[in-house]
Amino acid sequence: PARTADLAFRGTVIEEIGPGLDGDDVVDVSGLVVTPGFIDIHTHYDAQVFWDPRLTPTCHHGVTTVIAGNCGFSIAPCGPQHTELLARTLHHVEDMSVETLAVGVPWEEFETFPEYLDAVRRRGVALNYGCYIGHTALRIWAMGAQAYERDPTPGELEAMTTAVREAIDAGAVGFATSHSPTHNGDGGRPVPSRRASMAEVLALATPLREAGRGVVALLPGDGMDHDDPFVVWEAIRRPVTWTALLTVKGFPWHEEIIRSHDEHRLAGAQVWPQVSGRPLVFQMTMADPFTFNMRESFRGLMDRPPEERIAAYRDPRWRAAAWEDMTGRGAMPVNWDALSVAESGAHPELVGMQVAEIARQRGDTMLDVMLDIALDDGLSTRFNSVLANNDTDAIAWLLPRDGVLIGLADSGAHVSQLCDACFATDLLGNWVREQEVMTLERAVHKLTGEPAEVFGLTGRGRLEVGKAADVAVFDPDTVAPGPLRRITDFPANGERLTADAPVGMEHVFVNGTAIREHGKDLTGQLRSLPGNVLTE
Repeated sequence: PARTADLAFRGTVIEEIGPGLDGDDVVDVSGLVVTPGFIDIHTHYDAQVFWDPRLTPTCHHGVTTVIAGNCGFSIAPCGPQHTELLARTLHHVEDMSVETLAVGVPWEEFETFPEYLDAVRRRGVALNYGCYIGHTALRIWAMGAQAYERDPTPGELEAMTTAVREAIDAGAVGFATSHSPTHNGDGGRPVPSRRASMAEVLALATPLREAGRGVVALLPGDGMDHDDPFVVWEAIRRPVTWTALLTVKGFPWHEEIIRSHDEHRLAGAQVWPQVSGRPLVFQMTMADPFTFNMRESFRGLMDRPPEERIAAYRDPRWRAAAWEDMTGRGAMPVNWDALSVAESGAHPELVGMQVAEIARQRGDTMLDVMLDIALDDGLSTRFNSVLANNDTDAIAWLLPRDGVLIGLADSGAHVSQLCDACFATDLLGNWVREQEVMTLERAVHKLTGEPAEVFGLTGRGRLEVGKAADVAVFDPDTVAPGPLRRITDFPANGERLTADAPVGMEHVFVNGTAIREHGKDLTGQLRSLPGNVLTE
């Protein structure tokens, strides 16, 4: 429960909490809310941590701890002969530029997962940094290009299992994998983890059971249904989290999922679906149309030169085949009403308009409209695509529940297409203050103590004497995520969306060091970065 008190740090830990405290350096936060630093459990900062150790824009929003390596897409282990293949995989599934990865990651400094953590530790990081060892990276490291094509040999599976064991011993937060049908990598093929059997997943999770530590992160899909997280829990008796329990307006499938989880939870299962307060909105281009790449016609263009893609887009026969892919019998439906023009240099008059409305005006198909506008823009047009999590009533029902984790920020991934690293300020401003779906205390616990307990971060997540001085201070009457803007600040001129101007987030401390003060970022002024590479 909220109460009025002073909070004293000594070094990196909380020394005292109570009334009338004093110290050498006093920050007056009267009228503000002082909470534990927030924990972002679903990030993809595995590569960005090297060229942007501040972990922007996450550091601006009260987050003091991040978990990377989600979805099985860690960048270690990785041998020198496989960096290009892994980079192409990350490009397609997480919108990471191959050129940026080549320039920004010191691939020569690590191959194993422990070496990767050491490389991060040497450079320093502004926030506390934990990371899964990822299934796709493991497969590529052990099997090379064959990781996309076949099951591992017994020797390869043993090598991967040993690598997981060594990673857990070195401090990995767990093991992550994906069977999501949206995850297509090199050449448009399903990423290597999607090729794996449940027996392989269980074998690779076994070191967590042996060590008595770590979390398994799953994405159900082809070859892994929504009951399989309970199979993994029964086998290893370690917490399991899966991504993501999203809402779809008109399809209340989340209610059945919650009923099943509540029953298993009563029986003792520690299986945590991740939920999000943000609609899943991508700003995609037709140069790399992430949301269309599950269709065979578009999958065939992945990794093809731009001139071949442009030629296909101009070809009436290719267009007809693609339209059949999208609308024919048995085709995966496209929610055309959820597509709109976000950015267009050639057609600024269309920005904000729905693709379906433009198609009605022109008498064309929606696909023809998107291709014609994109070709006029040299494929730089950006289209807003609302994929899921668009049922606000269902989101309001899910967010406060026991047994679910706030997750799926995807911070560090899809950087040119979305930016949900502002999830915490959005939760506090929109869902707590404006929508009143839960109390402030409940929301803070779901951003702090709850994930800390699941991930075994025993020294964090609560304001208690002796725990780490990870602290967020904000104005509950104004806190909000602020605007999104597009910038070019990554290596090799990589561009991204960022949310670097939150409202009402006044102070942030990581291990007792201020990284934000009076609403201003301090990370660029620090002599040393205060984050730890987590080994708890």
